[in-house]
Amino acid sequence: MIDQALMNKKIAILGLGMEGVAIAEFLLQNKVADLTLLDREEEDKIISRTEGKDKEKISTLLANPGIKKNLGPKYLDNLSSYEVIFRTPGISALVPELIAARKAGTEITSQIKLFFDLCPCPIIGVTGTKGKGTTSSLIFNILKKAGKDVHIAGNIGAPAISLIPELKPDSIVILELSSFQLMDLHKSPHVAVITNLLVDHLDYHRDIEEYQNAKFSILKNQSEKDFAVLNFESTFSEEKIAGLKSKVRYFSMVSPKDALVGEYNVVLDPNGRMMEICNLSDLQVFGRHNLANIAAASLVVDALGIDSATTKKAAREFKGLPHRLEFVDTVLGVKFVNDSFATNPEPTMAAIRSFSEPIVLILGGSSKGANFDELAEEIKNNKVKKVILIGAEKDKIRQSLDKANYSDYVEASGDINDVVVESKNQTEKGDVVIFSPACASFDMFKNYKDRGKKFRNAVLQLSSGKNRVN
Repeated sequence: MIDQALMNKKIAILGLGMEGVAIAEFLLQNKVADLTLLDREEEDKIISRTEGKDKEKISTLLANPGIKKNLGPKYLDNLSSYEVIFRTPGISALVPELIAARKAGTEITSQIKLFFDLCPCPIIGVTGTKGKGTTSSLIFNILKKAGKDVHIAGNIGAPAISLIPELKPDSIVILELSSFQLMDLHKSPHVAVITNLLVDHLDYHRDIEEYQNAKFSILKNQSEKDFAVLNFESTFSEEKIAGLKSKVRYFSMVSPKDALVGEYNVVLDPNGRMMEICNLSDLQVFGRHNLANIAAASLVVDALGIDSATTKKAAREFKGLPHRLEFVDTVLGVKFVNDSFATNPEPTMAAIRSFSEPIVLILGGSSKGANFDELAEEIKNNKVKKVILIGAEKDKIRQSLDKANYSDYVEASGDINDVVVESKNQTEKGDVVIFSPACASFDMFKNYKDRGKKFRNAVLQLSSGKNRVN
């Protein structure tokens, strides 16, 4: 299944997250003999940071006597001694030790690069600063409803490499791809989608230009037979777009392009065939920004020949993704919404615009290098009646709120249960509490999923009366 030359090389896997474990298992199944696992944490911490089936997998892998290990603070030492290194997304390709190893002749690759080499069927790649998960899931639902053998992976579901045994030439794979995965990608998908191009991950990327160049990798190797679906208002420069070989289709919030996102609907107009795909009132998800995701998904499936009736039905039945403006419960007339996936200010601003009710907004977390001034102005000029500040970034957010002359905020201490109780204490019947932190989660939680689950559980405890409301 994989190149015989790779099987006989000295290989290291750098980083033992989900992707690292998946590529290790795949290589072992393909009889790779010389394999070393590299991670900055010791074995017990690696096991303790995972849960469920992932914990079983990593425990089995670490216990395998045929695998070498270099774990702990010196895990980046002597990288040039390996012939091939599989980099996991959490470790930047710009780490000095990796750059030095590459210069010394080591091949730096990744599980996503190997997947592109081995995949026997068309790939739809979806990226963007925000909306890529929802758009990927919409495309999956539409193609599934159309009867296609469709699979979804990348940042959603299992790592892509685990799909290889299931795929056939007539299968379709949808990959949600982050800038971390794209930054050294050597091939582009048959259909490439960029939902938007904002500013993010400056705690990982060198600067905005390097972040955008990583995103551009999804397009740059496309051929004349391929398609690109882009956001007309939030994309690359005309000069970059002009150099593409693929057929480019645009969705727009203001201009009559291939798909137009109106105030309340999506109208598709590829090749002059105008049709309404959905109306905002028909949807089961919150927020006008979801219309842009539907527009992007509609252009993708239209390019693949899916009829509009199937697209309309799938869009109207779509219930959204966990931790993305996810309705949790109503407590004494107050809605609670989990938007833990909002790890920078832009999606939090979109969340604020998604509701007509008065809002109590929970903000804060760990740093991603974001500026909160624009968010503070949005809060001041919108329906936000109170802000609850939490986490390591609360002082920086407070400074932006003060700068915007917004003073209706309080700081909450304690765990997420205390925060939820405090947020309820700030509400009246008919309000909505939105947990949309605009920050990373690593000061108080394992990740955004852990954060969202704990918020959801705290709300359900409140609903059941186990948490006291003053």
